[in-house]
Amino acid sequence: MKIYRIIFYSLLVIGALGCNTGADKLNVQVYETSASGNNLVQLENFSNETNENRIQVVLQPKQTKQTITGFGGSFTEASAYLLNKLSKKNRDSIIEAYFGESGAKYSLTRTHMNSSDFSLSNYSYAPVEDDKELKSFSIQEDLDDIIPMIKDAMNVSKDGFKILSSPWTASPWMKDNKNYVGGKLLPEYYDTWALFFSKYVAAYKNEGIDIWGFTVENEPLGNGNNWESMHYTPDEMTNFVQHHLGPKLRQDYPDVKILGYDQNREHLNEWVDSQYKNEETSSYFDGTAIHWYASTYHFYPEELQYAHKKAPNKYLIQSEACVDSEIPKWKDDAWYWKKEATDWGWDWAPEKDKPMHPKYAPVNRYARDIIGCLNNYVDGWIDWNMVLNKQGGPNWFKNWCVAPVIVDENSDEIYFTPLYYVMSHFSRFIRPEAKIFDVNHSDKDLMITAAENIDGSIAVVVFNEKEIAKKINLTLNDKSVTIDIKGQALQTIVISKP
Repeated sequence: MKIYRIIFYSLLVIGALGCNTGADKLNVQVYETSASGNNLVQLENFSNETNENRIQVVLQPKQTKQTITGFGGSFTEASAYLLNKLSKKNRDSIIEAYFGESGAKYSLTRTHMNSSDFSLSNYSYAPVEDDKELKSFSIQEDLDDIIPMIKDAMNVSKDGFKILSSPWTASPWMKDNKNYVGGKLLPEYYDTWALFFSKYVAAYKNEGIDIWGFTVENEPLGNGNNWESMHYTPDEMTNFVQHHLGPKLRQDYPDVKILGYDQNREHLNEWVDSQYKNEETSSYFDGTAIHWYASTYHFYPEELQYAHKKAPNKYLIQSEACVDSEIPKWKDDAWYWKKEATDWGWDWAPEKDKPMHPKYAPVNRYARDIIGCLNNYVDGWIDWNMVLNKQGGPNWFKNWCVAPVIVDENSDEIYFTPLYYVMSHFSRFIRPEAKIFDVNHSDKDLMITAAENIDGSIAVVVFNEKEIAKKINLTLNDKSVTIDIKGQALQTIVISKP
């Protein structure tokens, strides 16, 4: 087998050397973010044009995989509150940076239904006890912050974006512990809680905002009873969707999607086994949502492939990720490239799990995870808060985290961290309905993914985590191009439609 591999790559080298001049040269644009200082900079000179010691990267656009749903971040009360504190100029610049044609062009977003830890306080849209018909239902809490932020984004987004909404908890009076934190939904309120989802769609629609889909529950396994949560077992969630939420939304808003699970990947198999046990259990599930907090470096390819094989025609969306348990470093790009960040597991994971939570570089974690997800059938990837302040909040529980954009609301300053540019490498160039396809390459230290957009353009994202620069020869059909990539650099190579 090794001999065949050597022959294969030798042929690639010979072919590449013979087709890298004149009419046989690929016409590309190269954008780079790097530890050396580039932030989504378009490179004018990206190759020394020699073919010596080049890594062969061969694109296989006919070997298609999943269809992309989108990339983006989350509309939280914390982010919206901070935007309200900024000048109009800076607010507009952040909205443009995320949703405008000159920015990241986010296409898939998330928000919370009722409060979350990244709210200023606990609240519910239905606070009146035993109001089974939800006559008191109101989204008043969102009218001053989340909804204006969404509308501003809609105004600058040329292609539009999807909104996935997630509840952290039902109203406390619907739960067995009568608390925002922990506990379970009482069976007597299953239909009321399903009605709650429908009321939410209607209320947002009345504001001119369409909800694309829901996750049934954010982190149904809980969060250590620290902030808003509500627990389900896999079969309890499947039962709720099959007999209550699914029929209600199918009746009222049949186009609204339902995604199950919505927590870390290490438990993914048991959840998809329950959701997709048979035709009856799976009929109301449109897909599955996942988070990345099980590890700072491992993206669980086996679990992702298992979920895809279990339901190949369903969505598999990364619905939340962030640099957690960290106070943001202000205007210090270098920190985001260094292995100095720690996550919740560094302090709190059981001893047996601590090896999954070493110190890490935030840029590496984002780039590795997104590429790893795309190469293992994930079709959407959503970051958590779009904007946080220098403390990593506001957050009523003081659960500080990092966002791609950090602001000082007191001095009206903005800091676009390297994480913003990493997200842009994917969201700006890999558009909804793009097809991920196979890439063959000869260097295990490079991570590469590629997609063909519906306009015929191709985006190839290459991540070089190592400090040593690399030289690649990129081949598509009978054309190729040589490209140099620095150490600790992320590149998006855009090939226009011929």
